[in-house]
Amino acid sequence: MVSSNAAAQTAFGPMVLAAIEHQYPAGRRLVDDDLAAAFLPPRLRALVTAARIGWVREALVRAADRAGPGLWASLACRKRLIDDRVSDPLNAFDAVVVLGAGFDTRAYRIARHSALPVFEVDQQLNIDRKAEVVHRVLGAQPDSVHLVVADLERDDIWTTLTDNTFQAGHRTLFIAEGLTQYLSPAAVSAMFTRLAAAAEGSQLIFSYVRQDFIDGENRYGAESLYRRFRDRTQVWQTGFVPEQLGEVLHEHGWRLSEQAGPAYYRDTYIRPTGRDLTGSQIEWTAVAQRV
Repeated sequence: MVSSNAAAQTAFGPMVLAAIEHQYPAGRRLVDDDLAAAFLPPRLRALVTAARIGWVREALVRAADRAGPGLWASLACRKRLIDDRVSDPLNAFDAVVVLGAGFDTRAYRIARHSALPVFEVDQQLNIDRKAEVVHRVLGAQPDSVHLVVADLERDDIWTTLTDNTFQAGHRTLFIAEGLTQYLSPAAVSAMFTRLAAAAEGSQLIFSYVRQDFIDGENRYGAESLYRRFRDRTQVWQTGFVPEQLGEVLHEHGWRLSEQAGPAYYRDTYIRPTGRDLTGSQIEWTAVAQRV
């Protein structure tokens, strides 16, 4: 079993990426997050400051792509896709739940212009850190954002949420970004099943790692990434097969409505920036509706 601390140590990476992306000019960035840098510790904020210089920024992106070809673009695009779904006026939700929230800023960007209840769920270590960061950056926790402690490997997520003022009848957007690979297959299965108790009209957006990468059958040129997350610590535990995901979700009470991989990211987000980037086959994003 993977230690919770090992998984917690990965919480900064996606926010470093978001903060560096924000240093690109508006028409060139893949994701727009003006809070990301402020949510980082001093040493990482210094790195982001250095990324204001174009050649430094490009060097950081190239270094990341050497470790995991295409993952920089894919992680940035998954953030953009989720932000787009959150802000889509056709998606009317009564609440948002961010599972494995880490240092994600989405709840606080929502709170700027809406009283929509947002529940950030994570293990105690990350919740304590998040509370400190929010107090430092914003001065106080927004009334609409609720920090919820849960061990997603062991706890009943539905009971935990309803015990923390979440309204079971609310039409909810559940977000599990960069989470499922860190949980055991049993924990992911239990989470999907329990969240299906949500009200009609609820949606689930989550990213996932391909099963063939987890199994080592296809490493997609990301040998160092495989060594880090599978050989040394086995931090990544769970994967899915894109072609079989619809059937799996249906078994847990969800209907797959959309999948986004490298081709979608290329056509929708990368090409308009004019940047020479390619998405990775390793990680995909799925959108599902409650059955």
